[in-house]
Amino acid sequence: MTDLTAKFKDMKIRYREIFLKSAEAIKQRVDEIKPLNFEGDIFDEFEQNSVGKQWQNAVLDMFENDISREILRKWSEILAYRNNFECKGCATCCNLACSEYSPEELKKRADNGDKFANQFTKIFVPYKDRSQAEKIYPEYLKMLSENVEGEVYFYHCPKLTDCKRCSDYENRPEICRVFPDNPLDILPETCGFYEWKKEVEPVAMMLHAMVEIIEWYKTKIKD
Repeated sequence: MTDLTAKFKDMKIRYREIFLKSAEAIKQRVDEIKPLNFEGDIFDEFEQNSVGKQWQNAVLDMFENDISREILRKWSEILAYRNNFECKGCATCCNLACSEYSPEELKKRADNGDKFANQFTKIFVPYKDRSQAEKIYPEYLKMLSENVEGEVYFYHCPKLTDCKRCSDYENRPEICRVFPDNPLDILPETCGFYEWKKEVEPVAMMLHAMVEIIEWYKTKIKD
């Protein structure tokens, strides 16, 4: 049995290392455009039109029009590379969809215009109890119970046949067509996209870290 808890903890350690390196790289970029001989900190509060404020604006512009665009470009490359792999028909994704939202909460979100929730509720139905979900991927449920606080709800697609094939394949929704769309998700080794995840995961971690760091800078820089 695969020890997903150990893999999950290892992933967290690797992400922390990548996060710290990314934070240092972004700080370097910020310092590179710092005005010559300027003594202030990027998070200080400056008067409008001051040298410090101009620096902050330049940093925000760099985030928006340079770094963020590069992140988007690399993320698009990761998703495009996914097309080199294909589903092997293990049907784990059809038999075990997870959400932090209950069926009632998903329905409410769908009614409020949430596109993902709308598609999800039209396809997936909740398991009657956790034991049914455990039969599909017991290692995954064990990992969740040991590492995730709060309730997790488990769903399955009733359109799956006994032969692990979709009975309405041509009409499957977008969330099925693009799955998996995040290489940081946990995938079973039986999944046809598992090797894709392994290959691109380090870069995906870096991009995710950079997004987090940039958002943190934005909240800290005074308007």
